[in-house]
Amino acid sequence: MQICVIGTGYVGLVVGTCLAEMGNNVICIDNDKRKLDLLEKGIVPIYEPGLEDLIKVNVGEKRLQFSSDLKYGVENSQVCFIAVGTPQSEDGAADLQYVEAVAESIGKAINGYKVIVDKSTVPVGTAERVTAIIKKYTNHEFDVVSNPEFLKQGAAVDDFLKPDRVVIGSNSQRATEIMQELYSPFLRTGNPVIIMDVKSAEMTKYAANSFLAVKISYANEIANICEAVGADAEMVRIGMCSDKRIGSQFLFPGLGYGGSCFPKDVKALLKTAKDNNCDYQLLQAADDVNQKQRQIFIDKLLKRFGHDLSGLTFAVWGLAFKPKTNDMRMAPSITIINALLEHGAKVRAYDPKAFDLAKEIWGDKITYANNSYEALKDADCMLLLTEWNEFRRPDFDKIKSLLKNPIIYDGRNQYDKDRMSRRGFEYHCIGR
Repeated sequence: MQICVIGTGYVGLVVGTCLAEMGNNVICIDNDKRKLDLLEKGIVPIYEPGLEDLIKVNVGEKRLQFSSDLKYGVENSQVCFIAVGTPQSEDGAADLQYVEAVAESIGKAINGYKVIVDKSTVPVGTAERVTAIIKKYTNHEFDVVSNPEFLKQGAAVDDFLKPDRVVIGSNSQRATEIMQELYSPFLRTGNPVIIMDVKSAEMTKYAANSFLAVKISYANEIANICEAVGADAEMVRIGMCSDKRIGSQFLFPGLGYGGSCFPKDVKALLKTAKDNNCDYQLLQAADDVNQKQRQIFIDKLLKRFGHDLSGLTFAVWGLAFKPKTNDMRMAPSITIINALLEHGAKVRAYDPKAFDLAKEIWGDKITYANNSYEALKDADCMLLLTEWNEFRRPDFDKIKSLLKNPIIYDGRNQYDKDRMSRRGFEYHCIGR
């Protein structure tokens, strides 16, 4: 099948590459010439396990190409994915200016029947807006469908190649059949293609992400209560998760959710609810708890070290919002490090993949260590903010010898509290 994917961010690049991997001819479109030049050489500007190798293979096989010519991409494709950013506006709504600009360009370029796929996370009613814009510029037939993505950063390639379900929102049988054919190679194990109307599909993405955000905030609120009453949040979590009705995912207490999806999608759904005069207490509470969780961690530090942190150095392990990605968007590390700097502290940080983006945020305001142990040398305290695998079983004797004081604040509950105490550490975590 001939496909173009407009936008080569996290979503567009994974979608285009994985579709090419299944034998389709894919043109990825972007207006960033520097990014396109890197991609043509097999250099990937984002870190996503497995993605770079797939890009190199499919570029080499001529199934995947990159271009800044949107007209060329549309004219030579049957299916056109819109995968541009939908950043959060000041009022919390999704900013659709890039989606609308692409819709206009598609309308001007259409040369025959096309299926236009909203892959970006967009609010209910966006497909109607895209349809109206395209119709201004063409008399050719086309259909707009919603095909929300459910890709976890750090596992996006596997999520696309082996999806647990594919949601297609379509009001056209012709478009539905084309989309079913496109996704059929990915669903040979029997996982479902779920067909629904367009508005329901648009709503499904927000509902799913917001539900997971609520689970995370619930876990954090329970952890805070556990800490207050002397219970162990980890034991409580295990006791809860053994109930099949609850499950084990997204119930780990910590510093709250970050990244480009959960914070933005919760805000967007809150705005949709408000605009339609719907009650939204639960969603609002989840958002509030998430914001407070980072401040609770900061308050613990200030209670221990005082509000004047001048002369103190904090070693930070982990900057990305989650492991297996270099994404810093809405990362807890940003809030926490900024607070440390505001109180006069020095920060020496290490992250396996996020340094380039971190330098765009802080420049020379913090120091960047070459490895995790270098970050610790003569630091007054260590903060674990991202649960990279390499941080799970470190050399604690080495940590203790490098730190000026054997103090660890673990924002991800990676270590056993009793064992840390026996090793001679002053150990602080979440909910225990």
